[in-house]
Amino acid sequence: MFLEPVLYALSGFFMKFSDDAYDKKKNIYMAALAGILCGVSIAYLSVTSSDAACIFIAILIGTVLSLKVDSLNHVLALLLFLIIIIYIGIPSIGIFTLVICAVAAFLDEVGNDNDKLKKLGRGAVLFFDYRFTLKIVVLVFALLGLLVPYFPFLVQPNIQYFQFQTFIYFLFFDICYEIAGLKFDAVYNGFNNIFRIFRRIN
Repeated sequence: MFLEPVLYALSGFFMKFSDDAYDKKKNIYMAALAGILCGVSIAYLSVTSSDAACIFIAILIGTVLSLKVDSLNHVLALLLFLIIIIYIGIPSIGIFTLVICAVAAFLDEVGNDNDKLKKLGRGAVLFFDYRFTLKIVVLVFALLGLLVPYFPFLVQPNIQYFQFQTFIYFLFFDICYEIAGLKFDAVYNGFNNIFRIFRRIN
Protein backbone atom coordinates (compact mmCIF):
# COMPACT_ATOMS: atom_id res chain seq x y z
CA MET A 1 0.00 0.00 0.00
CA PHE A 2 2.80 2.41 0.96
CA LEU A 3 5.00 1.45 -1.99
CA GLU A 4 2.42 2.26 -4.67
CA PRO A 5 2.08 6.02 -4.04
CA VAL A 6 5.85 6.30 -3.56
CA LEU A 7 6.51 4.69 -6.95
CA TYR A 8 3.91 6.91 -8.63
CA ALA A 9 5.74 9.92 -7.19
CA LEU A 10 9.21 8.65 -8.10
CA SER A 11 8.19 7.71 -11.63
CA GLY A 12 6.82 11.22 -12.24
CA PHE A 13 9.96 12.79 -10.77
CA PHE A 14 12.38 10.66 -12.79
CA MET A 15 10.37 11.10 -15.99
CA LYS A 16 10.69 14.88 -15.88
CA PHE A 17 14.26 14.84 -14.58
CA SER A 18 15.28 12.55 -17.44
CA ASP A 19 13.72 14.90 -20.00
CA ASP A 20 15.40 18.00 -18.58
CA ALA A 21 18.79 16.32 -18.09
CA TYR A 22 18.75 15.52 -21.80
CA ASP A 23 17.13 18.71 -23.11
CA LYS A 24 18.74 21.31 -20.86
CA LYS A 25 22.11 19.81 -19.91
CA LYS A 26 22.71 17.37 -22.79
CA ASN A 27 23.78 14.86 -20.13
CA ILE A 28 22.94 11.59 -21.85
CA TYR A 29 24.21 9.40 -19.01
CA MET A 30 22.15 11.07 -16.28
CA ALA A 31 19.11 11.27 -18.56
CA ALA A 32 19.45 7.56 -19.38
CA LEU A 33 19.83 6.60 -15.70
CA ALA A 34 16.74 8.61 -14.72
CA GLY A 35 14.88 7.10 -17.70
CA ILE A 36 15.78 3.59 -16.55
CA LEU A 37 14.62 4.31 -12.99
CA CYS A 38 11.36 5.70 -14.38
CA GLY A 39 10.88 2.66 -16.63
CA VAL A 40 11.43 0.23 -13.76
CA SER A 41 9.06 2.16 -11.47
CA ILE A 42 6.14 2.30 -13.89
CA ALA A 43 6.75 -1.30 -14.97
CA TYR A 44 6.52 -2.50 -11.35
CA LEU A 45 3.31 -0.53 -10.88
CA SER A 46 1.89 -1.94 -14.12
CA VAL A 47 2.54 -5.59 -13.29
CA THR A 48 1.02 -5.22 -9.84
CA SER A 49 -1.97 -2.95 -10.55
CA SER A 50 -4.49 -3.07 -13.39
CA ASP A 51 -5.20 0.65 -12.88
CA ALA A 52 -1.53 1.56 -13.28
CA ALA A 53 -1.16 -0.78 -16.25
CA CYS A 54 -4.05 0.91 -18.06
CA ILE A 55 -2.82 4.44 -17.33
CA PHE A 56 0.85 3.94 -18.13
CA ILE A 57 0.26 1.86 -21.26
CA ALA A 58 -2.11 4.63 -22.39
CA ILE A 59 0.61 7.24 -21.74
CA LEU A 60 3.06 5.10 -23.70
CA ILE A 61 0.65 4.84 -26.65
CA GLY A 62 -0.12 8.58 -26.59
CA THR A 63 3.57 9.46 -26.41
CA VAL A 64 4.53 7.14 -29.28
CA LEU A 65 1.67 8.31 -31.52
CA SER A 66 2.55 11.96 -30.91
CA LEU A 67 6.18 11.20 -31.87
CA LYS A 68 7.49 12.33 -28.49
CA VAL A 69 9.76 9.28 -28.06
CA ASP A 70 12.67 11.11 -29.63
CA SER A 71 15.77 10.58 -27.50
CA LEU A 72 17.91 7.78 -26.04
CA ASN A 73 16.50 8.15 -22.53
CA HIS A 74 12.96 7.82 -23.89
CA VAL A 75 13.87 4.71 -25.87
CA LEU A 76 15.60 3.07 -22.89
CA ALA A 77 12.66 3.74 -20.57
CA LEU A 78 10.21 2.49 -23.20
CA LEU A 79 12.12 -0.71 -23.97
CA LEU A 80 12.70 -1.54 -20.32
CA PHE A 81 9.03 -0.96 -19.53
CA LEU A 82 7.92 -3.19 -22.41
CA ILE A 83 10.41 -5.97 -21.61
CA ILE A 84 9.30 -6.15 -17.98
CA ILE A 85 5.55 -6.09 -18.60
CA ILE A 86 5.82 -8.61 -21.45
CA TYR A 87 8.04 -10.97 -19.46
CA ILE A 88 6.07 -10.78 -16.20
CA GLY A 89 2.64 -9.97 -17.58
CA ILE A 90 0.04 -7.45 -16.48
CA PRO A 91 -3.38 -7.76 -14.83
CA SER A 92 -6.45 -7.73 -17.06
CA ILE A 93 -7.37 -4.23 -18.26
CA GLY A 94 -10.42 -2.78 -20.02
CA ILE A 95 -9.75 -2.11 -23.71
CA PHE A 96 -12.37 0.65 -23.91
CA THR A 97 -10.85 2.43 -20.92
CA LEU A 98 -7.36 2.00 -22.36
CA VAL A 99 -8.40 3.56 -25.67
CA ILE A 100 -10.06 6.55 -23.97
CA CYS A 101 -7.00 7.11 -21.75
CA ALA A 102 -4.66 6.75 -24.74
CA VAL A 103 -6.63 9.36 -26.72
CA ALA A 104 -6.47 11.70 -23.72
CA ALA A 105 -2.71 11.14 -23.36
CA PHE A 106 -2.25 11.76 -27.09
CA LEU A 107 -4.20 15.03 -26.92
CA ASP A 108 -2.13 16.14 -23.94
CA GLU A 109 1.13 15.44 -25.76
CA VAL A 110 0.03 17.16 -28.97
CA GLY A 111 -1.22 20.17 -27.01
CA ASN A 112 1.82 20.44 -24.74
CA ASP A 113 4.27 23.16 -25.87
CA ASN A 114 2.11 23.81 -28.93
CA ASP A 115 2.41 27.44 -30.01
CA LYS A 116 -0.81 27.23 -32.02
CA LEU A 117 -2.78 27.04 -28.76
CA LYS A 118 -1.78 30.59 -27.86
CA LYS A 119 -4.48 31.77 -30.23
CA LEU A 120 -7.06 30.09 -27.96
CA GLY A 121 -5.91 32.00 -24.89
CA ARG A 122 -3.86 31.40 -21.78
CA GLY A 123 -6.42 28.96 -20.37
CA ALA A 124 -5.92 26.52 -23.25
CA VAL A 125 -2.13 26.80 -22.96
CA LEU A 126 -2.18 26.06 -19.22
CA PHE A 127 -4.67 23.20 -19.71
CA PHE A 128 -2.29 21.34 -22.01
CA ASP A 129 0.91 22.48 -20.31
CA TYR A 130 -0.28 20.64 -17.20
CA ARG A 131 -1.83 17.79 -19.24
CA PHE A 132 -5.31 18.07 -17.75
CA THR A 133 -7.03 15.87 -20.36
CA LEU A 134 -5.76 12.59 -18.93
CA LYS A 135 -6.24 13.80 -15.35
CA ILE A 136 -9.90 14.49 -16.05
CA VAL A 137 -10.37 11.10 -17.73
CA VAL A 138 -8.72 9.27 -14.80
CA LEU A 139 -10.92 11.23 -12.39
CA VAL A 140 -14.08 10.32 -14.33
CA PHE A 141 -13.26 6.60 -14.32
CA ALA A 142 -12.39 6.81 -10.61
CA LEU A 143 -15.68 8.54 -9.77
CA LEU A 144 -17.63 6.00 -11.84
CA GLY A 145 -15.80 3.28 -9.93
CA LEU A 146 -17.28 4.67 -6.72
CA LEU A 147 -20.77 4.46 -8.25
CA VAL A 148 -20.54 0.84 -9.44
CA PRO A 149 -21.82 -0.70 -6.15
CA TYR A 150 -24.94 1.47 -6.40
CA PHE A 151 -25.48 1.21 -10.16
CA PRO A 152 -24.55 -2.33 -11.25
CA PHE A 153 -25.51 -1.60 -14.88
CA LEU A 154 -22.26 0.39 -15.13
CA VAL A 155 -20.36 -2.89 -15.23
CA GLN A 156 -19.86 -3.55 -18.94
CA PRO A 157 -17.43 -5.71 -20.95
CA ASN A 158 -14.07 -4.04 -21.69
CA ILE A 159 -14.80 -1.06 -19.44
CA GLN A 160 -12.46 -0.72 -16.48
CA TYR A 161 -13.14 1.63 -13.60
CA PHE A 162 -10.35 2.88 -11.38
CA GLN A 163 -10.09 2.82 -7.63
CA PHE A 164 -10.39 6.37 -6.32
CA GLN A 165 -6.95 6.21 -4.70
CA THR A 166 -5.54 5.67 -8.19
CA PHE A 167 -6.55 9.24 -9.04
CA ILE A 168 -4.82 10.47 -5.87
CA TYR A 169 -1.67 8.48 -6.75
CA PHE A 170 -1.77 9.86 -10.28
CA LEU A 171 -1.79 13.36 -8.80
CA PHE A 172 1.34 12.38 -6.82
CA PHE A 173 2.91 11.38 -10.15
CA ASP A 174 2.02 14.70 -11.72
CA ILE A 175 2.98 16.88 -8.75
CA CYS A 176 6.41 15.25 -8.52
CA TYR A 177 6.79 15.64 -12.29
CA GLU A 178 6.26 19.39 -11.87
CA ILE A 179 8.55 19.57 -8.82
CA ALA A 180 11.35 17.93 -10.82
CA GLY A 181 10.94 20.65 -13.44
CA LEU A 182 10.79 23.53 -10.96
CA LYS A 183 13.76 22.30 -8.88
CA PHE A 184 15.71 20.76 -11.73
CA ASP A 185 18.89 22.84 -11.43
CA ALA A 186 19.23 22.24 -7.69
CA VAL A 187 18.57 18.49 -8.02
CA TYR A 188 20.85 18.17 -11.05
CA ASN A 189 23.70 19.94 -9.27
CA GLY A 190 23.20 17.74 -6.22
CA PHE A 191 23.40 14.54 -8.28
CA ASN A 192 26.41 15.92 -10.14
CA ASN A 193 28.24 16.56 -6.87
CA ILE A 194 27.49 13.01 -5.70
CA PHE A 195 28.85 11.55 -8.95
CA ARG A 196 32.00 13.66 -8.63
CA ILE A 197 32.60 12.30 -5.13
CA PHE A 198 32.29 8.72 -6.39
CA ARG A 199 34.68 9.45 -9.27
CA ARG A 200 37.28 10.74 -6.81
CA ILE A 201 36.87 7.67 -4.62
CA ASN A 202 37.39 5.39 -7.62
